Amino acid sequence: MTAAGRERPLAIVKLGGSVITRKREVERTRPKVLARLAREIAAVPEVRVVVLHGAGSFGHPGAARFGLARAPPEGEESRRRARGAAIVAAEVRRLHLVVLRSLVAAGASPASVPIATHARNREGQLVAFDASPFSSVLERDQMPVSFGDVVPDERWGTSILSADEIAVRLSGALHPDRVVFVSDVPGILEGPARGRRTAVAELTEATIGRLRPASETADVTGGIRAKAQAMLTIARGGVDAGLISGLTDGTLSRALRGEIVYGSWARRRSG
Repeated sequence: MTAAGRERPLAIVKLGGSVITRKREVERTRPKVLARLAREIAAVPEVRVVVLHGAGSFGHPGAARFGLARAPPEGEESRRRARGAAIVAAEVRRLHLVVLRSLVAAGASPASVPIATHARNREGQLVAFDASPFSSVLERDQMPVSFGDVVPDERWGTSILSADEIAVRLSGALHPDRVVFVSDVPGILEGPARGRRTAVAELTEATIGRLRPASETADVTGGIRAKAQAMLTIARGGVDAGLISGLTDGTLSRALRGEIVYGSWARRRSG
């Protein structure tokens, strides 16, 4: 990479499974939404971008069915978990190929970085992570693209590593200018259940305390509460993190350019 390339701002974009797939329909993408988001990313060449994506309707049903986000039940044969891991990994890679093709069609130069060969969990918690493949791809002036996946687990055999957690670790390793989480909602919403709900503009620990933990059947990666916690962790590391809607035209490209867009933001801080 040239010196000028290294001077370009860096952003991490996490495309949520809720916005690029139809989560209530097994293995169904939202092709028009995904194509537009890919174009919005490619339309900001002045910013280097790392793209991550969730599993949505491709990975979550299988992960829940085989219990890959929790400890194996006592007496369960390891072969059943291994089989589940293989099925989920194959399903997620089908979605990953669609994401790569969308970015190529939009004019970007993506390079796949499967995280399962660069990370390791212990009892479902990340204990080893190698960010060097992402740095190497950026050095080649390409766009690293990775995804939440099934990874080796020292105690359970295999377990889930979410794209949100990957974003946290990459933020600490690559020191981007901002991290943008793209969802099917315009932020972390508060307000009456049947009334008008608005996005919390600035995310705090108090906000997280008011959020309900996700059930495993809804989201094996922890839902909105886990995402909010990831955003605060990123902000404590000195990087702005925002949750925005991917269903509104132009919002992502504006956020990549550093504009203030509607959503929920955890502002950079220290300590």
